[in-house]
Amino acid sequence: MFQITPSLHMDERELLFEFIRASGPGGQNVNKVATAVQLRFDITNSPSLASDVKGRLVQLAGKRVNSDGVLLIEARRFRTQEANREGAVQKFIELLRRSLVPPKPRRKTRPSAASREKRLQGKKRKGEVKRTRSKSYEME
Repeated sequence: MFQITPSLHMDERELLFEFIRASGPGGQNVNKVATAVQLRFDITNSPSLASDVKGRLVQLAGKRVNSDGVLLIEARRFRTQEANREGAVQKFIELLRRSLVPPKPRRKTRPSAASREKRLQGKKRKGEVKRTRSKSYEME
């Protein structure tokens, strides 16, 4: 049982771990032992998460979620399976905690009169610079 927040617990059986061979540190050992870990979590069928959290998790995870709604996190930083497994779980928990925070609603704002004036002055200056570069201006 993982404790994500004081109110959210997740059963470890929802996570699937697969160990694969990794590149990186380990010397000859890296060619013989499957130390890298792939953590898989089925977002769409998870009973632990609310639907709004699932949507934010899919959005935050980006390319790490496949078309079936399964999140894939890889960890291959360490030389041991245990350390890589713990690293993958920590990445997952961090991603899940970020998805629990609802985004702030955007308030519509309008540009101030001073900022509009400043923008127009900048455009006039830029146009004047371009006009001085033209050949017709040099002839006059």
